[in-house]
Amino acid sequence: MPLRELVLEGAGERDLTKLGEYREVGGYAALERALGMDPGKVIEEITVGTLRGRGGAGFPMGRKASLIAKGSPNPTYLVVNADESEPGAFKDRQIMGTVPHRLIEGCLITAHGIESRSVFIYIRGEYLHEFEVMRAALEETRGADLLGGITIVLHRGAGAYICGEETALLESLEGKRGQPRTRPPYPPITGLYASPTQINNVQTIATVPKIIELGGAEFAKIGPQNSPGTAVFSLSGNVVRPGNYELELGTSLRELIYDIGGGVAGGRELKAIIPGGSSVPVLTPEQLDTPLDFDSIAAAGSFLGSAAVMVIDDRCCMVQLALRVSKFYMHESCGKCTPCREGTRWLVQLLDRLEGGQGTQADLDLLDSVCARMLGRSLCALGDFAVYPVSSYMEKYRDEFQAHVDEAGCPFGGESSVEGILAPVDQHSHHKTVEVPA
Repeated sequence: MPLRELVLEGAGERDLTKLGEYREVGGYAALERALGMDPGKVIEEITVGTLRGRGGAGFPMGRKASLIAKGSPNPTYLVVNADESEPGAFKDRQIMGTVPHRLIEGCLITAHGIESRSVFIYIRGEYLHEFEVMRAALEETRGADLLGGITIVLHRGAGAYICGEETALLESLEGKRGQPRTRPPYPPITGLYASPTQINNVQTIATVPKIIELGGAEFAKIGPQNSPGTAVFSLSGNVVRPGNYELELGTSLRELIYDIGGGVAGGRELKAIIPGGSSVPVLTPEQLDTPLDFDSIAAAGSFLGSAAVMVIDDRCCMVQLALRVSKFYMHESCGKCTPCREGTRWLVQLLDRLEGGQGTQADLDLLDSVCARMLGRSLCALGDFAVYPVSSYMEKYRDEFQAHVDEAGCPFGGESSVEGILAPVDQHSHHKTVEVPA
């Protein structure tokens, strides 16, 4: 299936960071059309288009907008989640860096639809270049009097993965420690500053102008019925041509990895595929023909997530990979709830013990038990995100975990492709041995 560009359309031929160039390709025409529509009609078009959130959960944007509390004495806010921190994901970075006006136009259309006068774009702190591109584009838009009285604020985060969780993001925006809120109430009722709030991912909002341009019914014809439209897939790992590729949803993993990505690098054998960022369950080579859409990936036992597809070849030790992933989530846990705070540390300790050659059969059983006790018991999804990769690696590559016990060490003997790659806590621990009760 060929590339199908909607969000990134034209970025390869023109400098769409410039307002003049963007308007040359029809930029802001959808905004003009939307402003001539009743706000409810704008949301109806998005609903008919069945636009599902591209940030990870896949919740329909139109349905979320319909939940916005009506008649509130407080203002309504639109918040764009640009805190792209999922390992393997880098699509929002390209959208903001190459088509910033498409995101701004989407913000203005959505703000009209939900009757909001204030927009906040919460951008990952490390994305300095993208922040500067967005700021310049916003200044151009303001200078051309296109904002129509709507205030758009660019807010830089401070490097916390947890602030990608929508309620932790709201806490951070309010100047508080970035930790998830208990729910209910949900953001559409009580969000930013205790007011009705719509929160969507960068790509979701940047798709809105195309829906208004085509019409919801026409947009819904692109790709699968329950997951229409395109996604920008971030392809990385042991693949010949890594990068961002915008494709129709429903494109198979095989097409993305082999036809577009050039296959596994170095002629190696494919061992595993992570289809939606480091937090999702792994898929095996036997599942290569799975279509990349929300429902098909779910049926295969994983999640489309942030559309970050990571290719893993036969050199990779899955215990080492599980350890690297677990260290990341332990490091990024906000510590507010016990299952995640304590559970992520136990995952690291047990996996470290297995990789270090001190693991026992009881440790494997305990690893299973810790995963089961964490799943579904955390305040937010971070605890689940720590469990999904580890439990799926253990399920599908159990013999490798068992070999670490039987051989009292890693069967790869230092030849794993992730050998020596630092995870966040390694910078401080220097691979210090952690004592785990027998």
